[in-house]
Amino acid sequence: MPARLHGGAAYGFPMATLIDTLNNDNRLKAGDSARHPEKAHRPDKPIARKPAWIRVKAPGSAKWAETARIVRENKLVTVCEEAGCPNVGECWEKKHATFMIMGDTCTRACAFCNVKTGMPVALDAAEPDSVALATAKLGLEHVVVTSVDRDDLADGGAAHFAATIAAIRQASPKTTIEILTPDFLRKPGALETVVAARPDVFNHNLETVPSNYLTVRPGARYFHSIRLLQRVKELDPTIFTKSGIMVGLGEKRNEVLQLMDDLRSADVDFLTIGQYLQPTRKHHEVIDFVTPDEFKAYETVAYAKGFLLVSASPLTRSSHHAGDDFRKLQERRKAP
Repeated sequence: MPARLHGGAAYGFPMATLIDTLNNDNRLKAGDSARHPEKAHRPDKPIARKPAWIRVKAPGSAKWAETARIVRENKLVTVCEEAGCPNVGECWEKKHATFMIMGDTCTRACAFCNVKTGMPVALDAAEPDSVALATAKLGLEHVVVTSVDRDDLADGGAAHFAATIAAIRQASPKTTIEILTPDFLRKPGALETVVAARPDVFNHNLETVPSNYLTVRPGARYFHSIRLLQRVKELDPTIFTKSGIMVGLGEKRNEVLQLMDDLRSADVDFLTIGQYLQPTRKHHEVIDFVTPDEFKAYETVAYAKGFLLVSASPLTRSSHHAGDDFRKLQERRKAP
């Protein structure tokens, strides 16, 4: 079924270079059974042509190359590369990178995600220090650390998150820290371990509306994720909480509005909404391309519901402009 363009194609955006960071990556060819073995025998789904408003610049500047060098030298994994983020050129140009800890292999198999799936290797005990060193070398004022799901670990990797936060605090004391965590499903005490390390921002993405979970995010539980975010605030009200979703997966507008209410009931501060882009022919297809006007409408409603900060646009991603957004969160919390 071809993707629909919400609102028609009347947007007169100037054309720019479209970097297809997903389909031009040799690792990501459809049928790559080594990267996504659980998807190898699924029928191919057509990849819809992207509309004019989804355009990004080609990476390759000197600053981008410097960021890439530091990442390689420290043998780090970034979600920017693993998930095929369309904003990698812009972010690495500014020496912003989202570090992905605990390896490059996830124990879940979400239908939207391009991170490799399978049985992960053992944790690297030196990784927290490597992330901290790279943070210091890049001179980051704000760093984002995420991870693969590690259902194979007794604590889901919570102690590794805490160790990484502590190492960054030691190596770069002025850097503020944002984490984007898995759901720690059936991992008692894991959340408490992470919150005790006191990150500045705790992000956990809902990804989509609950009616899509069975097909899009089958390993997760919607209300568990809501409760996770609520529990962060109960444990430490000073930590900013954040969550994000993708649109274009067939969700209805009223479902998105209900999701906003669910997040506000958990006292979540910051909501991000971006367009889902299909990584390969084996992944979930794009059902709709949501127009910039519709994203603006979602933003307006979300602010009316009480979020401190909302980022809603076709290319919004969880850690895009994270440092600037953190400063806005601080300012808005202080505002009368």
